[in-house]
Amino acid sequence: MTLVCGWLLYGWIIAVQTKTKKTLAKPNIRNVVVVDGVRTPFLLSGTSYKDLMPHDLARAALTGLLHRTSVPKEVVDYIIFGTVIQEVKTSNVAREAALGAGFSDKTPAHTVTMACISANQAMTTGVGLIASGQCDVIVAGGVELMSDVPIRHSRKMRKLMLDLNKAKSMGQRLSLISKFRLNFLAPELPAVAEFSTSETMGHSADRLAAAFAVSRLEQDEYALRSHSLAKKAQDEGLLSDVVPFRVPGKDTVTKDNGIRPSSLEQMAKLKPAFIKPYGTVTAANSSFLTDGASAILIMAEEKALAMGYKPKAYLRDFMYVSQDPKDQLLLGPTYATPKVLEKAGLTMNDIDAFEFHEAFSGQILANFKAMDSDWFAENYMGRKTKVGLPPLEKFNNWGGSLSLGHPFGATGCRLVMAAANRLRKEGGQYGLVAACAAGGQGHAMIVEAYPK
Repeated sequence: MTLVCGWLLYGWIIAVQTKTKKTLAKPNIRNVVVVDGVRTPFLLSGTSYKDLMPHDLARAALTGLLHRTSVPKEVVDYIIFGTVIQEVKTSNVAREAALGAGFSDKTPAHTVTMACISANQAMTTGVGLIASGQCDVIVAGGVELMSDVPIRHSRKMRKLMLDLNKAKSMGQRLSLISKFRLNFLAPELPAVAEFSTSETMGHSADRLAAAFAVSRLEQDEYALRSHSLAKKAQDEGLLSDVVPFRVPGKDTVTKDNGIRPSSLEQMAKLKPAFIKPYGTVTAANSSFLTDGASAILIMAEEKALAMGYKPKAYLRDFMYVSQDPKDQLLLGPTYATPKVLEKAGLTMNDIDAFEFHEAFSGQILANFKAMDSDWFAENYMGRKTKVGLPPLEKFNNWGGSLSLGHPFGATGCRLVMAAANRLRKEGGQYGLVAACAAGGQGHAMIVEAYPK
């Protein structure tokens, strides 16, 4: 009886341990590890963060990371943040946030921008600095504050004000003022649109859904899944990367506020948001404008171990791709996934946790159909066979951008931490992070669980 119980216990331990597949370490290249990562609660724009500046949120993420990891500030070699819509006063938001969080003025910091994969770029830039031996300890992150985006004067008004500033006499000033017209006051409002095509991303998502025959019902069902899984994860305390943030003059924010499971009946009542009246993309099956920030501590493995840390994951192979921004704007995951899998020597069957950015339900489902199509692989990607469909039971199991929110510059770190935390919780070994981005670009990266 004792022997039987012993074998049962042994079998259970083996079952919950990380699967012993091959590791993706490369000879003569330093292993880069994720020690931990945090994020502020992601909030709907125009809510509790509306009176802040982006560097306030970025500083909160950095402070939260310092508290979570207890890493000495002087050990950090470099800080990199991603952002998309820059606040003019803090164009290098990484530097301003670092100073605000108490980092030494001797610690360099720079800001990158690559649309929705800006934080991904921040992280992989850090990976490169560590792998090449330039740095040992990097903080990467991202921030976006959609509550207060820059709204510019018209070009004519800007020119008039600049010319007035240069005028040297009253006569010159009066001459310039006489040229003023009321229509000069019309502002230039920002839009989530492609510069090269002038098409909004939502409009492109609607066309993509139509091209891949993704129905309105399918999109609503997927969005409902995202919100339901996010609510479950939130209620069960699985979103452990979220750190509370006390908003100055307001209450402390402790959780994401965009998670709102509805019903298919309620969602069906919404009108199309972009292509009217027959479009299928609505507010309910799109990601919402979000405020938030994230930060992640990455190190050379030997440095992390020497400092007594138990890392959460390795950051392994990654891939950036670019496609036609007109008709393939949101297909980055389809193009990046097979390339990064081949680079790592893996297949879809090896992946235990998929974390894909959800810009729109239609975008996710169109990528699914493209990834599962031999015809698309042959005719558009120059590949002999399809890469295959990610199993839904392994896909975005704790919700995604549709429900958790999508601060453009910060989502990449959320994806990596979700993959790392899921691998630890579920006992998997490999995670695949992927995202599309404006400009027809995309990113994918392999995250490997650190041995328990």
